[in-house]
Amino acid sequence: MCTNPSAPAPTWTVGGITLHRIDETPLPPETGAWLMPDATTDVVTQQDWLRPHFADSAGIMHADSHSFAFTVDGLRVLVDTGIGNGKTRANPAFHNLRTGYLERLTDAGFPPETVDLVILTHLHADHIGWNTRAEGGAWVPTFPNARYLVSRTEWEFWAGCEMDDARRQMFEDSVYPVEKAGLLQLAEVPEEGAELAAGLRLLPTPGHTPGHIAVEVAGHGEAAVITGDCIHHPVQLAHPAIGSCVDIDPGQAEATRRTLFASLARTGTLMLGTHFAPPTAGRVRADGDAYRLTPVPPK
Repeated sequence: MCTNPSAPAPTWTVGGITLHRIDETPLPPETGAWLMPDATTDVVTQQDWLRPHFADSAGIMHADSHSFAFTVDGLRVLVDTGIGNGKTRANPAFHNLRTGYLERLTDAGFPPETVDLVILTHLHADHIGWNTRAEGGAWVPTFPNARYLVSRTEWEFWAGCEMDDARRQMFEDSVYPVEKAGLLQLAEVPEEGAELAAGLRLLPTPGHTPGHIAVEVAGHGEAAVITGDCIHHPVQLAHPAIGSCVDIDPGQAEATRRTLFASLARTGTLMLGTHFAPPTAGRVRADGDAYRLTPVPPK
């Protein structure tokens, strides 16, 4: 699966900070039904605002894999690193990809060696893959001058978890080489969040994984939140109880979504979905006893 590496990165400007979407690959049409089995085609088609961007007329959900890059307070930041190229994965949609992700990242003004900080919302295969790249028969850090930041809760959960072969493979090729290189940093993320720099905060959004975090970028009275996987698809705004089949704590994941949606609707904060198909960003609006997304196209 490949996408055009020469297309300019879509951008949004929030509080003087330009956020670049770094595209990796569209996800197969069957992804939505597998990931969120309760989001049936009937449920999806009832939300006409999902069409045409986030679903088609038959109720098939659209989803992507991408990252976000920006500069804030002098730091060149990348949030999540996608699936990666040439990785052995159990999920066929993730297996042995060949995409132009690094070219798009470089074209957006973020060559790998210039990235200062990689924030990992959580440690799943489609968020850590470009942590490393193949070189000389080994996996080496793609961003050699960056700190790779993950929440301590997330790290300690997986460190104490009995992994199956597929997850162990993922850690061997995309996590442990970063740790071995001394680039991995653990962050304490209390309930009120953690400020990394002026205009950059980590928000605890547990449930999908125990230490999942979202990323807030803010300045001049404006703010945006990069979701990671605390929400996978906009249909969850209309139905916050719909979770993903890989949520570790479904009840907590639902509570996190409800809290986040209420906050975003109240404040007008821009939402940037890590798996949202283009136009990717939007404003959360109250809609009865739930919510909807009003798309905000890139500029």
